[in-house]
Amino acid sequence: MTPVRGWPFRLLLLATALGFGGYALLLPVVPLWVSRGGAGEFGAGLSTGVLMAVTVATQLGVPALLRRVGHRAVLCSGMVLLGAPAPLLALSSDLGPVLAVAVLRGVGFGLLTVAGSALVAELVDPSEHGRASAWFGYAVGLPQLLFLPAGVAVADVLGFAGVFVAAGVGPVLSAVVVLFVRGPGTGRAPARATAVREAGHRAVRTGGRTVRAAPVLAMLACSTAQGGIITFGPLLAPGATIAVPLALFLTALGALVGRGVAGEITDRRGRAGALLPVGTALAAAGMVLVLLSGGASALLVVGAAVVGTGFGLVQNDAMVALFAAAGPRSYGTASAAWNVAYDAGTGLGASGLGAIAEPFGFAAAFGVSALFLLVLTPAVRPVRRRPG
Repeated sequence: MTPVRGWPFRLLLLATALGFGGYALLLPVVPLWVSRGGAGEFGAGLSTGVLMAVTVATQLGVPALLRRVGHRAVLCSGMVLLGAPAPLLALSSDLGPVLAVAVLRGVGFGLLTVAGSALVAELVDPSEHGRASAWFGYAVGLPQLLFLPAGVAVADVLGFAGVFVAAGVGPVLSAVVVLFVRGPGTGRAPARATAVREAGHRAVRTGGRTVRAAPVLAMLACSTAQGGIITFGPLLAPGATIAVPLALFLTALGALVGRGVAGEITDRRGRAGALLPVGTALAAAGMVLVLLSGGASALLVVGAAVVGTGFGLVQNDAMVALFAAAGPRSYGTASAAWNVAYDAGTGLGASGLGAIAEPFGFAAAFGVSALFLLVLTPAVRPVRRRPG
């Protein structure tokens, strides 16, 4: 095991930041590229929808792949598949070729997300999983905080081709960095080494029977709420040229703050899962504020920040709880469950809440999300096992 401040973990963080930087840079640019090519709003949405659908489908198969070839090989492959096809987007803005590239990049992103977060658990001692997960969250979140708003602006300066090349270089460079990551889990781990890690794993308690389902449900509910804000916030307040970008920025920033706070608390108390109901309750309160805002700038901004903070608590605590429940033999499965819940919830927030908003309005959509979170809050409380 390596400490949080050890070089193997630091190199993983660097590789993660480079990989997610390339992902974030293209997320707002590809829909714009397709739209300008004549595919319209449906085609623009499809370019992201296909990427995420392939990502989730890939994530389901990654745990078995990790056991066969090891985390480092899977992570390198994911980085290359995410980055290398990106410059090919410059060849055509037609929907067909763009979707073909989206499929390749979706496979790469699915490999990257599951292998990366599983390697966090493999490299770092379980007693530091909370802080390690928080630092990993920073490596994922900060590039998105910077590059999601910057993608379109960079396209205006460098042109679309320049953005596609830049977005390809980062993940490919990150694959090179991953080659230098050494430690437990980077290759195919022998059974004896796994048993040793399993013994050390007992330092973290999961807190009850519901821990396996609770983190996934909490992640799904919070991700749905955040996906709804990201998708429909600009439509809720179309004239708020400052408030809407600020709300989206604070949603992401709040998630980073929440992850950091959760990491410290979880490692100090040694009991993963205890913050799940706190996070879902905060997210529910934030959705109520967004619901009551009616497009009013102040409430929208505050509500979005509260949702982000609650989701940050849940992200970190859910990841540590899943690792603690699964044990070293199943870190890959725990990572896949966490990532699928995150990405599926994001899609549900866009499509499911959109289906409600179309006939009934945004108030109904946000209200359903808030109600889901409120109902779920008592259900995700860790249940202590009775002695004997």
